[in-house]
Amino acid sequence: MSNILFGTDGWRAVIAEDFTIQNVERVSQAAADFWSNPLPEGTQKRVVLGYDRRFLSNAFARCAAEVFAGNGYNVILAPNPTPTPSVSFAVKQMHAAGGVMITASHNPPAFNGYKLKSHLGSPCDPQTCQQVESFLDRTPVRRMAFDEALRAKRLLVRDLRPAHFSALKKHVDFPSIAKSRLRVAHDALFGVGANCFEQLLLGTSCEVTTLNAKHDPLFGGINPEPVAQNYRLSAAYLRKHPHDVCLVTDGDADRIGGMDGRGNYLSTHDLICLLLRHLFINRGNRGRVVKALTTTSMVDKMCAAYGLTLVETGVGFKYIAAEIVKGGVLLGAEESGGIGLPAHIPERDGLAAGLALLEMLATERKPIGKLLAGLEREYGPHHYDRIDMQFPLEKCASLMQCLEQDPPARLLGSPVIEVKTYDGVKLVARDGSWLMVRSSGTEPVLRIYAEAGTPEATRLLLRKGMRLARGI
Repeated sequence: MSNILFGTDGWRAVIAEDFTIQNVERVSQAAADFWSNPLPEGTQKRVVLGYDRRFLSNAFARCAAEVFAGNGYNVILAPNPTPTPSVSFAVKQMHAAGGVMITASHNPPAFNGYKLKSHLGSPCDPQTCQQVESFLDRTPVRRMAFDEALRAKRLLVRDLRPAHFSALKKHVDFPSIAKSRLRVAHDALFGVGANCFEQLLLGTSCEVTTLNAKHDPLFGGINPEPVAQNYRLSAAYLRKHPHDVCLVTDGDADRIGGMDGRGNYLSTHDLICLLLRHLFINRGNRGRVVKALTTTSMVDKMCAAYGLTLVETGVGFKYIAAEIVKGGVLLGAEESGGIGLPAHIPERDGLAAGLALLEMLATERKPIGKLLAGLEREYGPHHYDRIDMQFPLEKCASLMQCLEQDPPARLLGSPVIEVKTYDGVKLVARDGSWLMVRSSGTEPVLRIYAEAGTPEATRLLLRKGMRLARGI
């Protein structure tokens, strides 16, 4: 029997190797046992299931539905590939005990995954995931045949998107967007976000062009992640056919990326800072700002200028969601493009973030490039990058211990003034530049992150990170 371990965001494995029908049965039985032992307060014995466009995702979701039905749950199953935040919203709206999304998000096409959603509509925290793991194989799998579950009304097939989309429009100034005449491109990266912005903006003055919308389980030869190297096709299109902005969603549409209307890359950090400014300046909103520690330090400077409390967490939106649930949060964000707007659900939502960016453009009536230039004039240039290098899992602990106990005294000549060790090791220099090294935890991969005032300085920091790792 394969080990099933939940990582940063769910359990992921290679299809037909470890991600099999049998293992989906096992983890679904464990989740069914956990959620009913006892049911979360204020919930019903109900579970919401969705799935993405990967190979066999619909079959894996159907398998999970049969297991939950066999355990006495009322099951709500999406009829088509569906955004992860639509599942999370439905869990909260329907007072379900929990939810499951079959997706490997931005991973390569060979992978699939199993995301657990709490009754709050948030990612399950690490403790919950560990508890679900502890229920594995405690009881035999109980499964009710799909057609039997339909006849018994134990299973309902329902489109989860309309209710989610309706709620999204209430959390932005939709009338301003509707009359803005914005020319919006959307690169769906072959994922479930395809045509979502067309539906959201149907009947408005906005012109929407969806790129890479085809249902392709191989994702056009890319990993469906909002990073620059995956934008080549859409960037070439935008150079010939300019728009006001291009929004990008990842494979399961819970994360956001972007380009300006002419195909120039906008980093996820750019979008986070633009949204923070918009929420504070244009909307007049206040509250704590929560960011993962791999996110740009421009956020720190903005919070200091605005008088906002900043909370820094480990990597993984589940940590940000835990802060959102406490209340009083203005914005939650992570460098991978996960952005949470707490008035909505305690979950990252690429569609909600995209609409908020359109609201910003409708309000400002300025090109997004000019808005970014204004931030850079005010807070200085911030250039971020990340690389992954192959690194033995068994050596990661000794590397982290070495960096923690004997960190370099300087980063590119600037004294190191802080060492953060609650998720990997992050070295912060006096000039504001930083270098971070972190193990993936589930793969023999070391993630190295850096930020500095110039692209060249950032590249040098990344090389320094690689040299530090090779010195172990």
